[in-house]
Amino acid sequence: MAVDWRRNLAALWLAEFTAILGFSFAFPFLPLFLHRELHIPNGPELSFWTGVAASATGFALALTSPIWGRLADRYGRKPMLVRAMIGGGISVGLMGLAQSALQLTVLRGVQGASSGTVAAATALVATETPAPHLAWALGILSSSISLGSAVGPAAGGLAANLIGLRAIFLAGGVMLLLAAVPVLLVVRESPRRVARAAAPRPMEVLRLARTGTVGALAVLIVAQGLQQTSYGAAQQLVVLRMLELTGSTQAQFLTGVTFAAGGIATALASLTYHRLLRRTTYRRLLIAGSLLLGLALLAAAAAATAPLLIAAFVIASFFSGALIPAFGAMIGLESPAIVQATVFGVGSSAIALGFGLGPLLGGIVASLAGIRAGLTVAAVLALVLAALIGFRAREPQAHEPI
Repeated sequence: MAVDWRRNLAALWLAEFTAILGFSFAFPFLPLFLHRELHIPNGPELSFWTGVAASATGFALALTSPIWGRLADRYGRKPMLVRAMIGGGISVGLMGLAQSALQLTVLRGVQGASSGTVAAATALVATETPAPHLAWALGILSSSISLGSAVGPAAGGLAANLIGLRAIFLAGGVMLLLAAVPVLLVVRESPRRVARAAAPRPMEVLRLARTGTVGALAVLIVAQGLQQTSYGAAQQLVVLRMLELTGSTQAQFLTGVTFAAGGIATALASLTYHRLLRRTTYRRLLIAGSLLLGLALLAAAAAATAPLLIAAFVIASFFSGALIPAFGAMIGLESPAIVQATVFGVGSSAIALGFGLGPLLGGIVASLAGIRAGLTVAAVLALVLAALIGFRAREPQAHEPI
C-alpha cells in the first residue's frame, strides 16, 4: 500500500509546529534567564555565558547528527523523529531546574545530543514526496518551523509574566513530548525507503563523483552551516541589544514580540519562496537572499532604537526563511534516495555546527568589542555566504534511486 505523502506532510507539519513551539517557548529568553534567575550581571560576563550556553546545543547536535542520519537510513526516519522529540522534551524540561550557568550549559548540550527533529522530519518529507512537489512540500514543512518559532516566543513571553521563566522551560518540554503523538499515530514510512545497507557501492560513489554530485552537496552543506552561523549569532545578540536599549523588564516583552514577528516573516518566506522559482533559479534566489540577509543584519547593527532593531531583525528573518527550504530542496534533489537521510544528517550537523558557532562567535565578539560589533560580524558572514554560492554552487540535478 502506497504511503499518502500529503497525509504524512500534514501530520509532520503539526508535529514540527508543536516541537518548535516547545523549543522556542523558552530559547529566546535564555539571556534573561541567565541574568534574572542565575544572577549573571549584565555586560561582558552575560554576553560570554549567553554565547556559551546557546552554542552548547549546536555543538552537541553537530557531533551526533551524522550518527542519527545513518541510523535513520538503516532503521527508518520515523523512529529517529520520535526519539528526537522525546529526548528534546526531557532535556528542555530539566533546564527549568538549573541552578547555575554551567548546569544550564550542560543541559543545553544534552538537548543537542538527544534531539534533532528538523533533520529527521526533513528527511521523511524528502524521501516520501515526489520530486515535482519537493520544493513546495519542504516550504510547507519549513513554515511549521517558522510559525512555531513565531508563536513560541510570544506565548513564552506572556507565560513568563504569569508563571516565571523557570516554568516556561517545563512547559516547553511537555510540548515536545506531545509533538511525538501525531508522528506515532499518523505518519507512515514506505518499507522500500528503509535501507538496511544504505551505503552505495564504490562504483556508484565514483559515478556520483564524476557528475559533480559529491562536490555540489559539499558546497550546499557548507553553505547551510554558514547561513546558520550568521543568523544564529544575530538571534542572541538582538536580545542582548534589546536589554541594552530598554532594560530588563521591557526587554522580556519586546523579545517575545521581536521573535514572534521574525518567525511570522520566516514562515511567509518559506510559504512563498517557491513561487519565485518560476521566474528564477535556486542559485540566483540564494545569492539574492544571502546579500539581503547581510544588509538587514548591518541595519540591525546600526539601529539605535528598539523599533529599528526589531524591524531590521524581522527583515533578516524573512530572507533567512527563504534560504532554509531552498537549501533543503537543493540537497534533496542532488542526493540519491538511498542515502538521503545520511546526507540530511550531515547537513543537519553543519547547521548545528553553525548554531553552535554563531552564538559563541557573537558572544565572544560582543564581550570584547560590543554587541554592535557582533552583529556586524554576523552580517559579514551572510555576505561571505553570497560569495560562496555565487562562485561554487550549481543548480541541483535530480537523481534516480541507486
